[in-house]
Amino acid sequence: MGARKVIILGAAGRDFHNFNCVYRDDPGHQVVAFTATQIPDIAGRRYPAELAGSLYPEGIPIVAEEDFERRVRDEGIDEVVFAYSDVSHEHVMHLGSRAIAAGADYRILGADATMLVSRVPVVSVCAVRTGAGKSQTTRRVAKVLQDRGLRVVAIRHPMPYGDLVKQRVQRFATVEDLDLHDCTIEEREEYEPHIVSGTIVYAGVDYADILAAAEKEADVILWDGGNNDLPFYRADPEIVVVDPHRPGHELRYFPGEANLRRANVVVINKVSTAPDKGLETVRANVAKLNPGATVIEADSPITVTDPDAIAGKRVLVIEDGPTLTHGEMTYGAGAVAAREHGAAELVDPRPYAVGTIAETFKKYPQTEDVLPAMGYGDDQIRELEATIRATPCDLVIIGTPVDLRRLVKIDKPAVRVTYDLVERGKPDLADVLAKVGSSEA
Repeated sequence: MGARKVIILGAAGRDFHNFNCVYRDDPGHQVVAFTATQIPDIAGRRYPAELAGSLYPEGIPIVAEEDFERRVRDEGIDEVVFAYSDVSHEHVMHLGSRAIAAGADYRILGADATMLVSRVPVVSVCAVRTGAGKSQTTRRVAKVLQDRGLRVVAIRHPMPYGDLVKQRVQRFATVEDLDLHDCTIEEREEYEPHIVSGTIVYAGVDYADILAAAEKEADVILWDGGNNDLPFYRADPEIVVVDPHRPGHELRYFPGEANLRRANVVVINKVSTAPDKGLETVRANVAKLNPGATVIEADSPITVTDPDAIAGKRVLVIEDGPTLTHGEMTYGAGAVAAREHGAAELVDPRPYAVGTIAETFKKYPQTEDVLPAMGYGDDQIRELEATIRATPCDLVIIGTPVDLRRLVKIDKPAVRVTYDLVERGKPDLADVLAKVGSSEA
């Protein structure tokens, strides 16, 4: 029998990691294609030969997900592997049903098969959904460890949207490094807050090579998860953030539920702004699914650069893109700030959206009175600028993790909203991290 033919369903992240860990050097399997979804302009490229290894001298094509069933039938595909995140259980099994109906086996690789082992301690921060508060939780963990004198290096979940060979291993120590690597808005939102607080960030495509580089300058590695994916490295503790604004999602999304069941520490975030019923639901679900986890409750209070500027104004709110799109939130920190500080109106940007920004609103109709900060390339950034320019408002409220004014031309007065994690009572993150990096660990 020849090698089993495989298609990996992905979104330019987990799919590449699974291939590198399990399939790259395995002559018993032949990966015929990756598929692409969630991220624009990924389909039509190739996973390059320089990364794919000796078994793939021509690399591997990346095709649109919509086309995978035809390939299963026409090319005799034996196995379809699901390898992306922040989608409902129903979505995962609809794809499975399509794969099985077309004649293939359907597979999801587990954590043990895809977690690499570090020679230095690893702490992971993941979540049950995008937008739950991983970023501020990760920054808080980094500060707790750094305050103890430990050298912390953050390794971020992949966002390789450019030249994959050049992005094999990326190191970010200064803001200028973001320009050097031609980072997208999404990448900058995740990397820059770490950099300005003094934490070196690694990211890229080959997470074994990334780990080897990061270990040379770290006492502790901090895995900064993306979407609600599982960690790429074996970690202790695994910290998982839960969002009571979306109660029940911790049971219904993949692999968020797996993260919650695996967690050593669960952070219930946004406690002070969540509805009582939502908070009760999340507390009960955490207790049911993972009764042995340490539970920390926390808030993410917002700070506005000029809160008095908001009162009585018609405002355009710009929020973190992934939180609004596949994260399915209808608002974020910017909208909260607008309402708290008396904005007269949140102007609906949809009638003024152009190009791929308009397409984003059609694809994610739950997003209404806020604008997702989409910026996966120069063309999309120009479309974002045009949408902002065309939207009639008195003030722009920037609710993204990075100050968009450095990346996007905003021709109106603007204020920025930031947020950090603040634990409520005990235990807190310092308690659960007390032995990390110590001789007692």
